[in-house]
Amino acid sequence: MEQQVKGEEGADTGSFLRAAGLVSGLTLLSRVLGLVREQVFAALLGAGLHADAFQIAFRIPNLLRDLFAEGTLSAAFVPVYTRALAEEGRPGAHRLSSRLLTLLAALLGVLVAAGIVFAAPLVAVLAPGFRAVPGKAELTVRLTRVMMPFLPLVSFAAVAMGMLNAEERYGPPALAPAMFNLVAIIWGGALWAIGFPLEQVALGWAAGTLLGGAAQLLVQLPSLRGMGWSFAPQWAPRDPGIRRIAGLMAPATVGLAAVQINIFVNSYFASFEPGGVAWLNYAFRILYLPIGIFGVALGTIATTGLARRAAVGDLAGLSATLSQSLFLLAFLTLPATAGLMVLGVPIVRLLYQHGRFAAADTSNTAAALLAYSVGLFAYTGVKVLAPAFYALGKPRVPLLASALAVVTNVVINLLFFARVGFRAVALGTAVGSLVNVAVLLAVFERRVGGLGGRGWPMRLLRILGATAVMAVVSWLLAQRLEAWLGSQGLLAHLATGLLPVVVGVLVYGLAAYGLKVPEAGAVLGLLKGASRRDL
Repeated sequence: MEQQVKGEEGADTGSFLRAAGLVSGLTLLSRVLGLVREQVFAALLGAGLHADAFQIAFRIPNLLRDLFAEGTLSAAFVPVYTRALAEEGRPGAHRLSSRLLTLLAALLGVLVAAGIVFAAPLVAVLAPGFRAVPGKAELTVRLTRVMMPFLPLVSFAAVAMGMLNAEERYGPPALAPAMFNLVAIIWGGALWAIGFPLEQVALGWAAGTLLGGAAQLLVQLPSLRGMGWSFAPQWAPRDPGIRRIAGLMAPATVGLAAVQINIFVNSYFASFEPGGVAWLNYAFRILYLPIGIFGVALGTIATTGLARRAAVGDLAGLSATLSQSLFLLAFLTLPATAGLMVLGVPIVRLLYQHGRFAAADTSNTAAALLAYSVGLFAYTGVKVLAPAFYALGKPRVPLLASALAVVTNVVINLLFFARVGFRAVALGTAVGSLVNVAVLLAVFERRVGGLGGRGWPMRLLRILGATAVMAVVSWLLAQRLEAWLGSQGLLAHLATGLLPVVVGVLVYGLAAYGLKVPEAGAVLGLLKGASRRDL
């Protein structure tokens, strides 16, 4: 009986993994380059005054980017553009995009001007602790003013990505984020070679951010021209398509507000500890890899299945899809969580301890990574759970869960920041995310049910058992290697930071397969068939 269940689940999981693998592959290049970009940044600026100032300055246009680029605008524009493409053909769809870009240019122009004029009060609100360090707030204001034009560049790039995806031209949109990181890496290498002083390096990196944003847009223009598009400015804010986009953006914007408040809270508290902003940013950048590869990929694939099943009233199928997604996330993120916890110092040392990034920065970044890692399953789980409620027409539930996560984060920071400093910020984020996912799970189970299925506790225990074996082996190996090679030099960094990770992955796979975790069999089948599949 168990073998039959395993076979059925393995088959379903295998097809799901194949679809998720395609999306993951498109995300992987950008995430890896993003990590390399952060390594270059760490070598150039370390984790002191200038790194803190840059991170807060970049956060201001980045908060708005989530609204106008990678967040609600993208989600609202694509279905409206696709509808225009179907009903009016390319001329009508291209006309809609030109009208949207014209409106965005006017709106974002005002926002950029306001950001430049009011940069000082914005920095004072977001990072009040910077005023205690001479020159820190002033540098942050200068960097903010340099980087405000990043907002329209990345917003225009998002519109281009939406158009190309709707036209089923996936290559250039997938390449665009990677181009941003690649340009930043090359620019950072040039800054290192020239040998500018720290303040000029920070200003130069800010200019490189604008170049990266421009590259993200420009790499897509040849494909747009190839399908006959050219920008023709048209002021038509009352266009029905524009109104539909605004209508779709409105509820999502409210939901996004909770996320932005969380970012504001973290920035506010971290600004009171020199280096805190940088350490937290470096630590969370490491988490971007598993979040992007696992959470975004599975969330993207699951959203389609959830919407299709909800549309036909197939609640049992919806629960099965969601359950499958969550167990896959557990299978992938629980060992990643344990690995980051036990190998935090050697991983951070390998990635960042170069140039101006010192051993003390490694220790503090690893401490932040340890606290952040507690919420890894939750960070990714929300990306799968929230779409289920949108598919059911219950958008208020994710909004409530996000609000409770913000409250949890604020409470933890108020209670513990005075004692443990920046670690409280990371812990508050992680625990808040756990509250978020717990609320979503509880409400879904109460209203729909069927999440776990039969035997889910044993299935989860098997994953946890394989994770425990992996964590112990990886930790012991890292300790033995460090005792043998020490912690200084490239060889020691590679050995202690890389070998335990590779061995841990192999041990986890073998342990999971030995414990008959269904997902392990599916992954093994996927790897065996990779060379034979017609992608």
